[in-house]
Amino acid sequence: MTLHRTLTTLTTLGCALTAVLATAWSAAPPPQPARPAATAHTHDGPAPGTAHGGHRTVVRTHDGLVRGTAHDGYRTFAGIPYAAPPVGRLRWAPPHPAVPWPGVRDATRPASACPQPAGEVPGTSTDEDCLHLNVTTPDDARPAHPRPVIVWLHGGGLTTGAGSSYDAHRMATRGDVVVVTVDYRLGALGFLAHRGLPGSGTFGLADQQAALRWVRARIGAFGGDPRNVTLAGESAGGYSVCAQLASPAAAGLFDRAIIQSGPCTGRPDRPFAPSSVPLATARATSAGLAAKAGCGFAHDVMACLRRVAVPRLLAAQDTDQQPAYATPLLPADPAAAIAAGHFHHVPVLIGSNHDEGNGWAAGIIQAGYRVTPGTWPDVAAAFFPAPGQAQAIVRAYPVHRTDGGPVFGAVIGDADFACPTARTDHLLAPRVPLWRYEFADEHAPPLTEGTPPFPLGAPHASELPYLFDLGGRPRDLTTAQHRLADTMIDYWTRFARTADPNGPSSPPWPRHTVLSLAPDRIVPTRTTHTRHHCAFWNALD
Repeated sequence: MTLHRTLTTLTTLGCALTAVLATAWSAAPPPQPARPAATAHTHDGPAPGTAHGGHRTVVRTHDGLVRGTAHDGYRTFAGIPYAAPPVGRLRWAPPHPAVPWPGVRDATRPASACPQPAGEVPGTSTDEDCLHLNVTTPDDARPAHPRPVIVWLHGGGLTTGAGSSYDAHRMATRGDVVVVTVDYRLGALGFLAHRGLPGSGTFGLADQQAALRWVRARIGAFGGDPRNVTLAGESAGGYSVCAQLASPAAAGLFDRAIIQSGPCTGRPDRPFAPSSVPLATARATSAGLAAKAGCGFAHDVMACLRRVAVPRLLAAQDTDQQPAYATPLLPADPAAAIAAGHFHHVPVLIGSNHDEGNGWAAGIIQAGYRVTPGTWPDVAAAFFPAPGQAQAIVRAYPVHRTDGGPVFGAVIGDADFACPTARTDHLLAPRVPLWRYEFADEHAPPLTEGTPPFPLGAPHASELPYLFDLGGRPRDLTTAQHRLADTMIDYWTRFARTADPNGPSSPPWPRHTVLSLAPDRIVPTRTTHTRHHCAFWNALD
């Protein structure tokens, strides 16, 4: 295989790197689906409670009673259906309402993740009955005293990931908020496009909207404020927030937005960050999947595809997925919609990491492709094949004898994350209140085992352990990093509460600045760090 072909193939990892990193925190056996449990408690009125320090673990929803788990200072409710199982005729259909259940549903453990290859979910997942969400709520959150709500969309290239990977109890208890993590259809099951198929290319985004409608209608029973909902996500989840900002169908479903490492101006020719594609392109990709699955010449392609087993679909799909625009749910590319001012004008907190690209660069080097002064022109050309681009990149980012990996990482980080985030900031800030950060802990704990070929600094996804216990595992942080984590949770949750992250217990975060977040410094600056060559990328584009 040629260098060009090998490197191009490696780029298809894209945002699925988040899922590769997630294998480090997914040692626990895959969760089993929660199943309804029969009970005599079916009368109207307040839900009967299970005593645990006086805190209720049974909550009545419009669909039925759910029994969660009481912890020290918070409660969790896992595997709650927000839509009907998308199986049979509902495979590749817009989400339908959840089916009410009798008795009390067991919500003490997560349901199955949506179908995906092995990675974040060990041994893969093939269960299409996956449209569930998880609620983490402070003990004293009640309908009479509701808390702000943060709805979290996981990353993973729109191909992998699970809401249950994100243990949100620290955010819920320290920030005094209700956190909802969502599972939505992934891969070809979430983003297949076919002529005449309603919802083509956007089923996963439609699922996210169904979850938001569930939150507006039902989160009050868990002590959440349905009038104060922040939509948040990282990587593909962050880009999903961008898509919802640009989707007319999401009007009124959320009040603020948090976008982590998923800038709204992503584009397909920058393959590491998420982006969207025209409907025609999505249809062509889906036609290729139909052919691989044995349905390319079927009289009724969709009927044939609905009979294909999930493992065969997973084997036939591309590694990363992209939502389709020029569709009813997403009329325009989010970048174009935001540039034109056609988006939901809500306050935004947005940012990226200082060394976003280093994880990918390290992975490519570990695959056997060193980046040296001699190989650098070919490596650059593999990712930037347009005439003249590679030569310009090699001049702007010269590789010397020992720094090839970090230079390659800087190119990926600048082209796909830092500079697109700056562009998104430039487009949004004149129209909505906006706060921008850069996570810059150069000693962030690694998300993978083993020794990388060079220090990774603050790569893609490295901020996540500061906000969540990934896979339920406590963080391995220093005392200074613990303080940074607490400060970040304070910023995030104050933003969710008031649309302003500032407060008396944290360093000031002025608007129209970039707040650098590191254990030894939380410093606002008028410009990004000088290592980001955004003027170069703006000129190159």
